[in-house]
Amino acid sequence: MTINLTGRSFVKEIDFTPDELVYLLDLSEELKTAKASGTETHRLAGKNVALLFEKTSTRTRAAFEVAAYDQGAHVTMFDPTSSQMGHKESIADTGRVLGRMYDAIQFRGQHQSDIEKLAVHAGVPVYNGLTDEWHPTQMLADFLTMREASGKPYNELSYAFLGDLRFNMARSHIVTAALLGSDLRLAGPPDLGPPQDVLDLATDIAAETGASITVTDDPIAAVRDADFLHTDVWVSMGESKDVWTDRVAKLRPYQVTKQLMDATGNGHAMFMHCLPAFHDTNTVVGAQMMAHTGLPNGLEVTHDVFESDASIVFQQAENRLHTIKAVMVATLT
Repeated sequence: MTINLTGRSFVKEIDFTPDELVYLLDLSEELKTAKASGTETHRLAGKNVALLFEKTSTRTRAAFEVAAYDQGAHVTMFDPTSSQMGHKESIADTGRVLGRMYDAIQFRGQHQSDIEKLAVHAGVPVYNGLTDEWHPTQMLADFLTMREASGKPYNELSYAFLGDLRFNMARSHIVTAALLGSDLRLAGPPDLGPPQDVLDLATDIAAETGASITVTDDPIAAVRDADFLHTDVWVSMGESKDVWTDRVAKLRPYQVTKQLMDATGNGHAMFMHCLPAFHDTNTVVGAQMMAHTGLPNGLEVTHDVFESDASIVFQQAENRLHTIKAVMVATLT
């Protein structure tokens, strides 16, 4: 099958078909190998990419910048004070301006509707570096990492996601697992469950791909025989301290501990997290949250699990680079 993604945007997971996602993941592997062997070629020479950040970033910014530089492209970083988007200039007008100067635009911000507007008006590929609803570039990194670590094809992966199931990471895993035919179990409190429209979308997709998407409030049942345990922070960007006490009380049964890792019954089960993780008190926010909640050994994951041999979070973080590079190469050449 010939796949051509030139000129395409990636603002949510369903922008690409299962075959197109696998193509991007295969290309990611090729580009990762080429970088490691020193045989990478500049397929993006002469290209310019605008990076729009409403939200702060470590991995997303680093991955887009290094990926562009590796491929011979140039980037311009716009932080919240560097453009007039949404303040003096509309999102649509910003897209039309930047689309005439840049070959692609990355956006990391709050509202999915904002990036959708950019994609409509820019006339060049637009990439979602994270919104409150979706995190598609993270999904490519997560699935590449699971394939590397397990040796299994995507449609044979079996994994669990634990914690708050309402936000972008859980939503994106639900849809991507459905697209790639994986077995995903989600565990969290019933009142912090995934939106029904996302589950309905995944159910429709799974009927075609053979995926299995299960939602439960039982963390032990969710992790049984799983190859990977995923989680995310319990308090998202921008949420106030007012939610900490209640949220942590609800989510504490879903903390990834050594006991929960052992409950998989799989001695090779691995831990994954999109980062940053609150696993110790070595950050200002982490220290504040742990002091506030009385959990000194980590929040969504305990420190011993995070630092264990089962933790592949930094391999996962590195793969942001290779998968983002694949998206840019595939859509700009």
